[in-house]
Amino acid sequence: MNRMELLAHYWECTYDKEDWFPPLKDALAGVTAAQASWRPEGEAANTIWENVSHLLYYKEQLLHRLSGTEFIHTAKTNDDTFRPSGGPDDEAAWQATLQRLEAVHQQIQEKLAALSEEQFDQPLPSIPAGQRVMSIILHDAFHTGQIVQIRKLQGSWPARRSFE
Repeated sequence: MNRMELLAHYWECTYDKEDWFPPLKDALAGVTAAQASWRPEGEAANTIWENVSHLLYYKEQLLHRLSGTEFIHTAKTNDDTFRPSGGPDDEAAWQATLQRLEAVHQQIQEKLAALSEEQFDQPLPSIPAGQRVMSIILHDAFHTGQIVQIRKLQGSWPARRSFE
């Protein structure tokens, strides 16, 4: 497996293919807006929806960079990226967030499939593209773990889970 295939494999694992950790799609399966808005105790605790908003922000930024287009953003700080687009009872906004997350992930997957060896090493804008994508993969895995932990705390994660 070359480094391009490895990058594509781990990109797939972060969202919809089981590996050493549940993929993000599985971690979010069946979560309602109310569950996504539930906050564990603690001043620094984020909700599932806040985590998803944060992941979506950086995925959209990556997609724009891979596309060579300007990323128009409103976040002035990293904390600003955790702001969800709806409230605890806004099921339509939560579902729209999940659909947007999946669409952006798939669009990046298509960009990665077309990425050449030379482009892998090109700055995006200052860090090589392959390194930037790998950082996002690790970032997704980290926050997926947080989402699973939040679901365990709220009792919405299955006691037993089968996987291949």
